[in-house]
Amino acid sequence: MIAKIGRGSSLYGALAYNYQKLEKESAQILFTQKIIQARDGNYSVEQLSRSFELHLLANRKTEKPVLHISLNPDPKDNVSDIDFVNMAQDYMKQMGYGNQPFVVFKHTDIDRTHIHIVSVCVDAEGRKISDKFEKRRSMAVCRMLEKLYSLISAVEKKQEVDNPTFNPVDYKAGDIKSQMASVLRYLPKYYQFQTFGAYNALLSLFKITAQEVKGEYNGIPKLGLVYFALNEKGEKASILFKASLFGKSAGFTQLQSHYERSRINLKDSPAKQSVKSRIESVMQSVSNESEFKKKLLEQGMNFVIRRNAEGRIYGVTFIDHKSRCVCNGSELGKNLSANSFNDWWNNSRKPENPAYKSCVSEKEAMMKTEIDQSPDFLRKENMPHAYEQNSFDVLGGLLPQAQAEDYEEQAFDNRMKRKVKRRRL
Repeated sequence: MIAKIGRGSSLYGALAYNYQKLEKESAQILFTQKIIQARDGNYSVEQLSRSFELHLLANRKTEKPVLHISLNPDPKDNVSDIDFVNMAQDYMKQMGYGNQPFVVFKHTDIDRTHIHIVSVCVDAEGRKISDKFEKRRSMAVCRMLEKLYSLISAVEKKQEVDNPTFNPVDYKAGDIKSQMASVLRYLPKYYQFQTFGAYNALLSLFKITAQEVKGEYNGIPKLGLVYFALNEKGEKASILFKASLFGKSAGFTQLQSHYERSRINLKDSPAKQSVKSRIESVMQSVSNESEFKKKLLEQGMNFVIRRNAEGRIYGVTFIDHKSRCVCNGSELGKNLSANSFNDWWNNSRKPENPAYKSCVSEKEAMMKTEIDQSPDFLRKENMPHAYEQNSFDVLGGLLPQAQAEDYEEQAFDNRMKRKVKRRRL
């Protein structure tokens, strides 16, 4: 189980965030302590707020008196409502908040059912309850609760998880934003790509596309990004989602920095040279496009092609999941550029590799070693099937599975942190 502790100054904001989920029927109140109950048994944000008024009015000088805690068991844990209530009470007691007023909300809007606790960290006399070594104490309490309620250990789980896989966005399944968020938050952290085109090629594996937008604010030109989910044909199948919904890593400015860092890292990278060698070896052993794609997939590599309406190839991108680098063909060499593949598949002129003959045996040995030592999720039998798009020909997708996250919660936590920073300036 993982606990997240947030602190802020707005009690109304913390309650309203959870109450909105109540209205959407994706949350419920499981338990309240020292909370005034309405005559009809229902709760409102205003009515809940009144239960904390005396503590907040008595507050002496604590800048962030509001607590917003989430307790997150493993998705495979089957936790009853009674256990959730007992866990919340045990956690609050062990952390020193056992006598405080608090509300426990159960959230069911994502695959990982979890609870949120809203409270205050000042007592009835207005004194701040100690948060000394809070993180360390919280982790110890979580380990205790895992044993007490027979939950999966977060520490052991972290050690076991290596490279699982997850599926492309399914626009028909609903909750598109959360599906897209788990992909968009992951890519810049683990993959290196040097251009917007390479980034979009990588996104296409997961049925997502990005689009640059231009605007003006107070007379200053601004650039940004929006994202769409794609259908089976590679067509936009969702409303647009602003990059700001997915955090800084998915934004225009942050990605520009990522492109530059990737260029520096890949300039003389052995991984880049290895990718080039493996592609050239595959080229010499096949005679057509379908064989080429199939062989690359066996190498743990995707090949994304961009064609115009006349069928001419104007862009190719290689995505190597072993080294986690994404390279346009022209970045690897002239013989791997879009023009080279267009001549091969449209004009029957296969590109030559003069250096191939002298090192073929060495490369074959290297390829065999790399495949034998590849992690399980890159082996041929674990590769997903191909799917076709109008502007992209894409083979499968291989990304580690991110545990279900509440991205609205994360956005709320970020807003709380920004407010604190602004007050300090």
